[in-house]
Amino acid sequence: MFVSSKTYCEDKVNALHSFCHADGGWHLMGCILSAASCNSWWVNGILQTDDYKTEEAGLEEKMGKNAVFFLPYLMGERSPHNDVTARGAFIGMRPDTTRGEMTLAMLEGVAFALRDCLEAAKKNGVQIPRTKLCGGGARSPLWRKIIANVMDMPVELPQTEQGPSYGAAMLAMVGCGEYKTVAEAASAIVRVKETVLPDPETSAAYEQKYRHFTKLYPALKGLF
Repeated sequence: MFVSSKTYCEDKVNALHSFCHADGGWHLMGCILSAASCNSWWVNGILQTDDYKTEEAGLEEKMGKNAVFFLPYLMGERSPHNDVTARGAFIGMRPDTTRGEMTLAMLEGVAFALRDCLEAAKKNGVQIPRTKLCGGGARSPLWRKIIANVMDMPVELPQTEQGPSYGAAMLAMVGCGEYKTVAEAASAIVRVKETVLPDPETSAAYEQKYRHFTKLYPALKGLF
């Protein structure tokens, strides 16, 4: 999660990285170590399929109602916990827990981890009204809706799903004089193809579930 700022913002909670930004300003970065890789681990590795669409079918109506939780710390975690010993976990299993509920919990767990980064940024006084989403995980319509509702903000999908390489190309265009500034390049090149809006009722349900999620890592930290 990247948050740009015109002024330097020291992370007082030691959960985010602070860097110089290419436009002369600054940015905060929250990095979770397992995001879309959680999806490939679960669907490809555990469920032994590559049909992501089928695994997510019918789960939208269960958003915010799932009793299962997933901690996405398959490779430890960086933001905001900075704990190499953290591990993934499914929590809340019952005899009637379904494959779909576990899939949904996995997607929600990654969204909650991103929300942790958002909350860390807010503690530094940063106000974030909307966000853009890119990368392989952004291909999932369900995941986009989960993130929009967990974050409770509009999520914009750029025309290209590429992030770092696309940005590098834009910086090169500024460097060779095609555009005068990074802001000018972004304004000319970046286009939004879709905006996913949160649903108030679903966001309220996810807000309550997120509060439960935040209690899980502290409870399990000693076991890790």
